[in-house]
Amino acid sequence: MTEPTKVSELKEAVVKKQPVKKVVKKPINKNPKKAKSTGPTSNYPRHTVEKALRIPRAILEQNAGKECSQADSAKYCGVGYNGPYQLEISSSLKYGLLERPSPNQIKPTELAKQIIKPQSSEDELNGLRTAVLNAPTISDVYKHYRGENLPDRKFFENALVDTFKVPTEKLSEFIEIFTESLGSSKLIEKSGNKYRVLDISAGNISSKLIDSGTELKKLSKSAPINSTDTCFVMMPFSAPLGDYYTKIYEPAIKKSGLNPSRADNDIFGTGKIVDQIWSGINSAKILIAELTGRNPNVYYELGLAHALKKPVVLISSNEEDVPFDLKHIRVIYYDKNDPFWGEKLIDKVAENILSAIAHPQETILF
Repeated sequence: MTEPTKVSELKEAVVKKQPVKKVVKKPINKNPKKAKSTGPTSNYPRHTVEKALRIPRAILEQNAGKECSQADSAKYCGVGYNGPYQLEISSSLKYGLLERPSPNQIKPTELAKQIIKPQSSEDELNGLRTAVLNAPTISDVYKHYRGENLPDRKFFENALVDTFKVPTEKLSEFIEIFTESLGSSKLIEKSGNKYRVLDISAGNISSKLIDSGTELKKLSKSAPINSTDTCFVMMPFSAPLGDYYTKIYEPAIKKSGLNPSRADNDIFGTGKIVDQIWSGINSAKILIAELTGRNPNVYYELGLAHALKKPVVLISSNEEDVPFDLKHIRVIYYDKNDPFWGEKLIDKVAENILSAIAHPQETILF
C-alpha cells in the first residue's frame, strides 16, 4: 500500500478523533560549501591584469615582498578578508602574479616584481604580456584571434560560449576583462572601427608561451582529417603573391595534415579550366583565399566556395582589400614589415585550417 496523503490523514483523524500526525520538515542545508553546484564555472581571472597587481604590490611595499598570510595581505591592502578579496587572490594566482609557498600563505612572484619594479623599459610590458598569456581562457582566446580582428559582438559571444565555454551570464564580464587586459599589455589595437589582436608569436620574450605545436595538437583533436583530404588555395598566380604558395601556404597546409592544391600547379590541363576549378573547390575539405590585391579570379572562386558552403580561411595583408560583406568572417592579417611575418603566417594558417574544420560556422559565409 502507498502511504496516505496528508489530506486523507487529516480526514481519518477527524473521523477517529485521533491527533493529527505532525509533518516533520527536512532541515535546510545552511552550509553552501557542501551543496553541489550545477551551474557553469569560470576558469578565467575575474579581474583585469592591472587590478590583479594590487595584492602583490601591497605585499612588496609593506612587507618587502616576503611570504605572508592571506589575512595579513588583506590588511596591507586596507580591505576586509572576505569573499571578494578571496576572488582577487585567485585572479592574481591565475595571472602568475602570486604564488602559494604553503597553505593560506602567499607571496609575489618574480613576474610581479618585474612588472611592479621594472629594471628596464621593456620589463613592465613583457611582464604584463606574460601575465596575460598565463591566464586561463584569456590566453586561449588571444591565441585563437591573434593576427585577426575581433569579430562583431554577436559572433564573438557565440564563439566564447561554444568554443571557450564561457558561461553566458558572464560574457560581458569576460569581454571587459579580456579587452582591458590586452589593452594594458599592448596586445590589441584599434583598426578602423574594429579591434585587432596583435601577433607576438615570434621575436618577443613572451612568445615562448605561444607554442604553435601544442596549439596544433589541441586543435587536431577536434578536427577530423583523412589522409586524402585536400585544401584548395585560391590566390593570384603572378609574383610576388604567387610565390607565397610554395613559401607559405603549402607548408602551412602540410603542417595542418592536409594535402595542398592550387589550380595552376595541380589541376590545370586539358579540358575546361572552370570545370577543373569547380572540381577542385567542390572536392576540397577546406579552402584558403588570398584576398590581397582584390584579384577577380580569386573572388570568382571564393564565390563558388561560398555557394557550396565550404569553410574558407581568408587572408589579407590589409583590411582595404577585404570586402565589407566578408568582414564579419575571420580574416588573418599579416604585416610584411614584420621580420617574422612568414613564420607567424605559416603557424597561424595551419591553426586556422584546423579551427575552421572544427568550427566551420566561423568561416562559412551564410
